[in-house]
Amino acid sequence: MSEPSNGATGALRITLVRSTIGRPKDQGLTVRALGLRRLHHTVERPNDPAIRGMVTKIRHLVQVEELATAAPTDAAPPDTTKTRRRRAGTEG
Repeated sequence: MSEPSNGATGALRITLVRSTIGRPKDQGLTVRALGLRRLHHTVERPNDPAIRGMVTKIRHLVQVEELATAAPTDAAPPDTTKTRRRRAGTEG
Protein backbone atom coordinates (compact mmCIF):
# COMPACT_ATOMS: atom_id res chain seq x y z
CA MET A 1 0.00 0.00 0.00
CA SER A 2 1.35 3.42 -0.83
CA GLU A 3 1.86 5.97 1.89
CA PRO A 4 -1.15 8.13 2.78
CA SER A 5 -1.03 11.53 1.18
CA ASN A 6 -1.45 14.73 3.19
CA GLY A 7 -4.87 15.46 1.73
CA ALA A 8 -7.43 12.68 1.47
CA THR A 9 -8.43 13.51 -2.07
CA GLY A 10 -8.74 11.29 -5.07
CA ALA A 11 -9.59 7.64 -5.02
CA LEU A 12 -8.14 4.24 -4.25
CA ARG A 13 -8.11 1.29 -6.63
CA ILE A 14 -8.28 -1.82 -4.45
CA THR A 15 -7.64 -5.35 -5.80
CA LEU A 16 -8.09 -8.56 -3.81
CA VAL A 17 -4.92 -10.61 -4.38
CA ARG A 18 -5.11 -13.15 -1.51
CA SER A 19 -7.99 -15.41 -0.50
CA THR A 20 -10.03 -14.89 2.66
CA ILE A 21 -10.26 -18.66 3.25
CA GLY A 22 -8.79 -19.49 6.63
CA ARG A 23 -8.74 -15.85 7.72
CA PRO A 24 -10.68 -14.43 10.67
CA LYS A 25 -14.32 -13.74 9.89
CA ASP A 26 -13.98 -9.98 10.45
CA GLN A 27 -11.36 -9.78 7.68
CA GLY A 28 -13.70 -11.55 5.25
CA LEU A 29 -16.49 -9.17 6.20
CA THR A 30 -14.19 -6.19 5.62
CA VAL A 31 -13.32 -7.49 2.16
CA ARG A 32 -17.05 -7.83 1.35
CA ALA A 33 -17.80 -4.38 2.76
CA LEU A 34 -15.31 -2.90 0.33
CA GLY A 35 -17.22 -4.58 -2.49
CA LEU A 36 -14.59 -7.18 -3.34
CA ARG A 37 -16.24 -10.44 -4.35
CA ARG A 38 -13.53 -12.72 -5.75
CA LEU A 39 -9.79 -12.91 -6.31
CA HIS A 40 -8.37 -10.29 -8.68
CA HIS A 41 -11.61 -8.27 -8.43
CA THR A 42 -10.90 -4.53 -8.45
CA VAL A 43 -13.01 -1.69 -7.08
CA GLU A 44 -12.50 2.05 -6.82
CA ARG A 45 -13.37 3.73 -3.54
CA PRO A 46 -12.98 7.31 -2.31
CA ASN A 47 -9.80 8.06 -0.42
CA ASP A 48 -11.22 8.84 3.01
CA PRO A 49 -10.26 7.75 6.54
CA ALA A 50 -12.97 5.06 6.78
CA ILE A 51 -11.85 3.32 3.60
CA ARG A 52 -8.18 3.73 4.57
CA GLY A 53 -8.90 2.04 7.91
CA MET A 54 -10.61 -0.88 6.18
CA VAL A 55 -7.71 -1.26 3.76
CA THR A 56 -5.19 -1.15 6.62
CA LYS A 57 -7.02 -3.98 8.36
CA ILE A 58 -6.71 -6.27 5.31
CA ARG A 59 -3.50 -4.86 3.83
CA HIS A 60 -2.02 -8.39 3.58
CA LEU A 61 -4.90 -9.45 1.27
CA VAL A 62 -5.14 -6.50 -1.11
CA GLN A 63 -3.12 -4.36 -3.49
CA VAL A 64 -3.89 -0.63 -3.43
CA GLU A 65 -3.18 2.13 -5.95
CA GLU A 66 -3.86 5.82 -5.39
CA LEU A 67 -5.70 7.55 -8.22
CA ALA A 68 -5.62 11.28 -8.86
CA THR A 69 -9.36 11.69 -9.38
CA ALA A 70 -12.27 10.71 -7.19
CA ALA A 71 -14.25 7.61 -8.08
CA PRO A 72 -17.79 8.15 -9.32
CA THR A 73 -20.11 7.64 -6.38
CA ASP A 74 -23.48 7.17 -8.07
CA ALA A 75 -22.51 5.89 -11.50
CA ALA A 76 -25.24 3.90 -13.20
CA PRO A 77 -24.29 0.31 -13.98
CA PRO A 78 -23.87 -0.56 -17.64
CA ASP A 79 -26.94 -1.74 -19.51
CA THR A 80 -26.72 -5.52 -19.59
CA THR A 81 -30.09 -6.30 -21.09
CA LYS A 82 -29.93 -8.76 -23.94
CA THR A 83 -31.93 -8.33 -27.10
CA ARG A 84 -33.54 -11.31 -28.73
CA ARG A 85 -32.20 -12.23 -32.10
CA ARG A 86 -34.57 -13.50 -34.70
CA ARG A 87 -33.67 -16.56 -36.65
CA ALA A 88 -32.86 -16.08 -40.29
CA GLY A 89 -35.80 -16.90 -42.52
CA THR A 90 -38.54 -16.34 -39.94
CA GLU A 91 -40.95 -13.46 -39.95
CA GLY A 92 -42.68 -11.56 -37.25
